[in-house]
Amino acid sequence: MIDSHCHLEQKDYSQDRDKVIEECKKKLKAMITCSAHPKDIELTIKITKSYPNFIFASIGIHPEYIKDLDDKEINKDIEEIGEHSKDIVAIGETGLDYYWIKEQEWREKQKELFIKLIQLAKKLDLPLIIHSRDASDDTINILEKEGMKNKKVLMHLFVDKKNLQKVIGNGWMISIGPGISRSKDIRKIARDAPLSSILLETDSPWFAQEGQKYGTPLNVQVPLEKIAEIKHLSIAEVEKQTDLNAISFFNLKIK
Repeated sequence: MIDSHCHLEQKDYSQDRDKVIEECKKKLKAMITCSAHPKDIELTIKITKSYPNFIFASIGIHPEYIKDLDDKEINKDIEEIGEHSKDIVAIGETGLDYYWIKEQEWREKQKELFIKLIQLAKKLDLPLIIHSRDASDDTINILEKEGMKNKKVLMHLFVDKKNLQKVIGNGWMISIGPGISRSKDIRKIARDAPLSSILLETDSPWFAQEGQKYGTPLNVQVPLEKIAEIKHLSIAEVEKQTDLNAISFFNLKIK
């Protein structure tokens, strides 16, 4: 299995990060850890360099943090991301979040940041990992206007059933996490999306399962099993195809 989206830099792992990773190595082929705030870039790169060909990095600026950074800081952070182009396999997560950010002026700032990161991904020829919460139409419109149709775009934790066919038609991937066990909409998305367009993820340390103090990338087993059940396929078939999807999408060099 490959976890296409987790956050190993989070403080939840600060006491036992290496132990968690060693446990994951027993069952997973690879993990993509995503730095969502500029303050986490250094630790994210350090983690990937400690586990070469197993942990890979994506770096972006989460739209939720738009109020934390002024334009000067954002430009400096984007420059720093570019300097790490050889150390990362994607840009993101980036996108729009209208759940946490209600004010129109800050939503416009999110759009400006989003476009800058799309342009960076194009310049570096790297895939994009997209966060879109309560902002699906605007997110898709911006991606289309920026020329991202049939480019490498991953809609992380995709939940927007009404836009599924547009996303698939644009040649983009979706990732499904442990939320599938609770959401009818996500189960319908898993049913209707071709397996060739699906990646697995956990977004850990979030989405802890029963008995866990925090989620880990091993929870990728949850969407794996549920997708197999919904599509009437074997777990092995779903695992094989989603692994191939992730390796191709991120151009992973796995041992």
